[in-house]
Amino acid sequence: MDGAEKFVIIYKLESPGLSGQERKAFYMSKSFYHFLMKYRHPKPPDNISRFANDAYLDHSFPKNSYDYEEISSYLELNGQYLESMAIFDDAWDLYISIEG
Repeated sequence: MDGAEKFVIIYKLESPGLSGQERKAFYMSKSFYHFLMKYRHPKPPDNISRFANDAYLDHSFPKNSYDYEEISSYLELNGQYLESMAIFDDAWDLYISIEG
C-alpha cells in the first residue's frame, strides 16, 4: 500500500458521515467479490456456490466493492441470476463473519 492509499483509508475512516458498516469495510482483507470467488464450483452444491459462479460470469459485478448497499443495489437491478436477494444476504453474512 503506498502513501496515497493510506491517506485515503485514514481520511475515510475519520469522515463523520460514514456508517459503521462503511468504516468496517476498510478492515476487510478482501472485497466481497473476491471472498465470494472461493465458493465457485463446477457442480455447485448450494445457492452460494451458484451465486459465485454467476457473479464470476457477470463482467459488470462491482468486483472491488466492500459496500453492502452498492452491491445490493447492483444486484437488484442486474442480478437476474439470483433466485432471491436472501441468497446475497446469506453470502454477505458469511462474508462479515469470516472477513470482518
